[in-house]
Amino acid sequence: MAFQRSHRLNLLRLVVLLLVALAGIKFLFRDSFTLELHKHASKDSGFWGDTGDIVQDIIPQSQVLEVPAAKITALKQKQQVPRDVSATEMRLIHLDLKGAAPRVSYLEQVFPLLSQLGANGVLIEYEDMFPFKGELEILRSPYAYSEEDIERIQQLAEQHKLEVVPLVQTFGHVEFILKHEKYQHLREVERFPNSFNPHIPDTLALLKSILSQVVEKHRRSTCIHIGADEVFHLGEGMDSKNWMSHNKGDVGTMYLKHMKEVLGFLTAQYWGLQVLMWDDMLRKISVGALRESRIAKHVSPVVWFYAPDFEAEQIVPFLSKYVESGFEAVWFASAFKGTTGPAQAWTPLSYHLKNHLSWLKVMQTVPRLAPLRLQGVVLTGWQRYDHYSVLCELLPVSIPSLAICLQTLVNGGFTEEAKRKVLDVLGLESVQLEQSTCEGRGAFPGVEIYHMVEQVNGHLKESILKALEEESAIKGWFSPYHRKRQFGNPRNMESFGSKVLKLHEDWESFVRDLRAQLERIYFPDTVEEWMEENVNPYLDQLRDLVRDYRAIIRLNGRPKAM
Repeated sequence: MAFQRSHRLNLLRLVVLLLVALAGIKFLFRDSFTLELHKHASKDSGFWGDTGDIVQDIIPQSQVLEVPAAKITALKQKQQVPRDVSATEMRLIHLDLKGAAPRVSYLEQVFPLLSQLGANGVLIEYEDMFPFKGELEILRSPYAYSEEDIERIQQLAEQHKLEVVPLVQTFGHVEFILKHEKYQHLREVERFPNSFNPHIPDTLALLKSILSQVVEKHRRSTCIHIGADEVFHLGEGMDSKNWMSHNKGDVGTMYLKHMKEVLGFLTAQYWGLQVLMWDDMLRKISVGALRESRIAKHVSPVVWFYAPDFEAEQIVPFLSKYVESGFEAVWFASAFKGTTGPAQAWTPLSYHLKNHLSWLKVMQTVPRLAPLRLQGVVLTGWQRYDHYSVLCELLPVSIPSLAICLQTLVNGGFTEEAKRKVLDVLGLESVQLEQSTCEGRGAFPGVEIYHMVEQVNGHLKESILKALEEESAIKGWFSPYHRKRQFGNPRNMESFGSKVLKLHEDWESFVRDLRAQLERIYFPDTVEEWMEENVNPYLDQLRDLVRDYRAIIRLNGRPKAM
C-alpha cells in the first residue's frame, strides 16, 4: 500500500512539473515576442517609455502593480513631474490636416509648446497634404507638404520628444481619394465618395500603395493609425449585397474581412509596427465574430467619445467586450476642438474640459478590466467633419482649450497646479471657462489670430447688424421696385452715414491685418475659405450699405425733409 501511495505521489509530482513546464514555455514564447516587438522600436524614440521601461513591459499583467488614481495624483503632486505612472501611456495630439493645414513654420512653434504642456506624440491625419507620388500624385492638394516638409516635421517631433503617428483612412472617410474620376469605380455606392467597395481587388491594391508611401516616409514611427471609422453606406452596394447573400454574412463580418486584409498587409510588410484603429464600427460587431477574425492580435482599438458629460458606465461595456474579444490594449480619444458644430469658429472651453474630466473617470475603471491595459489617449482636434464640410475652429483659436485639456490629463483634473501651468505657458492672466475667454495678451503661437478671431466672433456680426437696424430705424428701406436704398431725414442720414463710413473703415483695416496674420500660418486656400465663411457674409452687407450711401452722396440726392 505504501508503495502504491508513493507511486501515485510521484505521478502527481510529474504531472505538476509538466504543467509548470508548459506554462513556462508558453510564457517565454509570448513574452519573447513582446520583447522583440519593443526592441524593434527605436529605444530613443520614447514611444515605449524610457529604455529601462522595456523590462517592466514584459512582466505578466497579473503581476503588474495597479496604482489607484488617487495615489497617482498624489505622486505627481509630490514629485512635481507631469508624467503618468504607466511607462507606455501616450498623449497624442491629433492634427487634422484635411482642412486648414498649417505651414511647417507654424509647427516649429507649436511642437515645443505641446511637449511643454505634457504631450509626447502627434497623430497626423495627412489626407491630401501628403506628398504622394507616381500614380498617386493625383491625390495631392496643390498646397501639399513636400517630402522635405515631412522630414522636417519628423525632425521637429524628434527634437521635442514627440512620437509621430501617421493616420491613413483605409475604409471610410476617403472622399479625398474617391472624388477623383480615376477611383470612382472603387466606391461602395456610386453616388457617394466616402467609402471603399471592399470586394474590388483594386481597392486593396490602392491601399497598399498609399500605406507603403506613408510608412516609407515615417521610418522613425513605431505606430500607424488606419482610421476605419464611420464606414457609411457599407452593405448598400450591389457587390456587398451579393457577397452577404452568397456567404451568409452580414455587414460586420464583411467589415472585418476587409480590415483583416489591411492588417495582414501591414503585419507582413512592416513587422513590429503597432496599428491603431477607431473603434466605433467594432462596437456593432459580436464578440464571436471579433474573436473569430483574430484581429485583436494585430490592432488596438481607439475608443472615442466627445460628449461633455458622460459616465464611465457608458464606456465600460465596450471595454469589457474588447477584453472578451481578445484585445490586450486600448486607447481612448477625447476632443479639444472640432466636435461642437461643423462651422464652429470659437472653442467652448468648459465643454471640452468636461469631456476630459469624464474620461478621467473611465481611466479609473481600467485596472478592474485586467489584462486590458490603457496604452494612451488621443486628444482629437477635428478641422472638418469630413472632406466636403466647412472649417471648424482654427488651431491657434483652440490652443487654450488644448492646454487646459492636456494639463487636465497630466494632473488628473483641472487642479490649481494645472491652471497655473496653463497660464504660465500661454502667458495669460486668467481663464474664464464658462465664458470661453482668456484674459491677458498671451504668448503662444498664433495668439494674434486668437484675439482677432475673438473680435470677429464677438463683435463683427453684432456691430454690422446693429448698423443695419439703425438704418432701418431712420426709415431706410429697400424699394421692391427700384432695388435701391432710400433714406429719410437728411440730418439723420448724414449722421448715420458718418458712423457707417467709420465702422466700415475700421473693419476693413482690421480685416487686412487679420488676413496678413492668417497668411503667416496658413496657405491661400485656407485663408480664403475661412474669410468666406466667417467674415465676408457680414462685411459684404456693410460694404453694400456704404456703396449705396456713397452713390446717393455722389448724385447729391436728397429726399424731402420730414
